[in-house]
Amino acid sequence: MTPAPQPLPTLDTTRLRLRPFSVGDLKRLVEVAGQRSVADTTVSVPHPFTEEHGRLWIARCSAEASAGLGAHFVLALRELPDRLCGYAAVKAIKPEHGEAELSLWLDEACAGSGYGTEASRALVAYAFGPLALHRLCAYHMVRNPASGRVLRRVGFREEGVLRQAVRKWGVWEDVVVVGLLREDWSAG
Repeated sequence: MTPAPQPLPTLDTTRLRLRPFSVGDLKRLVEVAGQRSVADTTVSVPHPFTEEHGRLWIARCSAEASAGLGAHFVLALRELPDRLCGYAAVKAIKPEHGEAELSLWLDEACAGSGYGTEASRALVAYAFGPLALHRLCAYHMVRNPASGRVLRRVGFREEGVLRQAVRKWGVWEDVVVVGLLREDWSAG
């Protein structure tokens, strides 16, 4: 059963605003997603990230939200809500299993600020609250332990390693799979 499409909300945290994408985000999306450091450990971000990639990204985010199969957000600082500083999503929603994937990347200027943890907490609350999901999963490359630390801070547990699961820059990469159940989140 596919969920009824809902308008994508704006999620506010202490320092962040997670809001739907707009066409006005294109230029900044290309700048931030175009950083090699963003693409380096992100399977879904090509490098270089062109304006055409950006247009397709925004269109896909909108289409998945309209179909109830993804909730894709611009991550922005609350004091600069129109300036994209990252991407955050509950995506690949599988309604029949009550499962989805949490995904996040940040402008390199925002890395190490705690924004990833703050945004992830908001996404988890949204996934288990309004979306009423049962389970979240997330993935990170073994060579990206910082992402693993963010996910553990919000309650995810390691479930395994997918050996040579993705190829980045022509090199096969191992990927860590983590998961979080609603019952573990609500007990925490």
